Amino acid sequence: MKKKLLLCLLTAFVSFPILAQTDARIYEIIAAVSEDRIKNDVKTLTEFGTRNTFSDTLSNTRGIGAARRWIKSEFDNISSSCADCMDVFYQKDFITKDMGARVPKDAWVVNVVAIQKGTKYPNRYIIMSGDIDSRASDTMDYTTDAPGANDNASGMAGTIEAARVLSKYKFENSIIYVGLSGEEQGLFGGGGLAKYAVEKGWDVIGILNNDMIGNITGVDGVVSNRDFRIFSEPVPATETDKQRQMRRFYGGEVDGISRQLARYIHKNVKTYMPEMNPMMIYRLDRFGRGGHHRPFNDAGFAGIRIMEAHENYTQQHQDIRTENGIQYGDVLEHVNFGYAKKLTAVNAINLASLAWAPPAPKEVKIGGIVEPAAKFEWSKVDGALGYKIYWRDTTSPTWDHSHYVGNVTEFLLEGIVIDNFFFGISSVGKDGFESPVVFPNAILR
Repeated sequence: MKKKLLLCLLTAFVSFPILAQTDARIYEIIAAVSEDRIKNDVKTLTEFGTRNTFSDTLSNTRGIGAARRWIKSEFDNISSSCADCMDVFYQKDFITKDMGARVPKDAWVVNVVAIQKGTKYPNRYIIMSGDIDSRASDTMDYTTDAPGANDNASGMAGTIEAARVLSKYKFENSIIYVGLSGEEQGLFGGGGLAKYAVEKGWDVIGILNNDMIGNITGVDGVVSNRDFRIFSEPVPATETDKQRQMRRFYGGEVDGISRQLARYIHKNVKTYMPEMNPMMIYRLDRFGRGGHHRPFNDAGFAGIRIMEAHENYTQQHQDIRTENGIQYGDVLEHVNFGYAKKLTAVNAINLASLAWAPPAPKEVKIGGIVEPAAKFEWSKVDGALGYKIYWRDTTSPTWDHSHYVGNVTEFLLEGIVIDNFFFGISSVGKDGFESPVVFPNAILR
């Protein structure tokens, strides 16, 4: 056993130097994101008057029909510029008045999907989404102007811009850029695409839902172009009774797949964009509210929401008007495009990092009860150069310690008492890109 441990340690020390601490391509991606293009796209989306889910679908200049056709044409143009590297299509579902209190009439909810296929794992998908639709003060009012500049032309424009930038690269995993509809009426677009993903057998790495990424002046008086929030639920809504019982004895109350995705983004931003302040919010979404990542969570997929940290409620879900000296309405002038550029870059570098990374281990076993060391075994991952063990204090929100162990599938972490820490394993690719951390899902006896 000691010889095996010595070999593992030697492998770790020999292999570690060949792993890049950072990758120059990530800095290139950050630099390539264009503030001007984002501004132009947000402006174009606001000029459709309203993008309410139930607004005009026939006009070429007004309503959600014209907006989604324009979005598709942008994805088509991007695909043409990269030798048809993306499959662009509509995905739609029919909803009726009896499906929700915010549905004034029967209609098609149409999503615009662009898939950039991976070279090695084409059925593994990391998704970035923005919402197409907008709304006025009255959710049921689909004729009044609702420019929806920040909510959510900013997220939609960011998604289009990420596609422009990342289409210049090849990835092992597939990336999906999508405009989702029906968010304001009950998350119908996300629900439809999540169902579609299950039916098609997609292996979804996770979804980065972008809803409002353009405001820096909060109703709380705070002005910041660096803070942003990452919302994530603690454990999957689909967990079984057995998994829930295991958590009681072994921990993991804040270590579900969505929380690991949030930690991944936090770490990546701290590495490549240290000027930004990613705030991990331990909640599915804002208090009592929801976003388009939730249907994916409901289907058992990892999903998080990226959004501004300081909201201004006078500029959300409001008819354009002035009352008591306050200007209400979600108009172009309130969007900070430099900030939207930064949050678009946050998405782009995480899409790229995940798309360049090998899959995560499916099974991670942990042991070491009443022992002076923690021991691990995990399933081998095709394409992984090696693996990294992470651990942290049980009260820490982030993975604070790590040890690269090379291309082995078992390891004994000497001097670390299992009772005092939480642990996880990630797989590492040839360029140093890592999978999200996997919290142990089985016990070594």
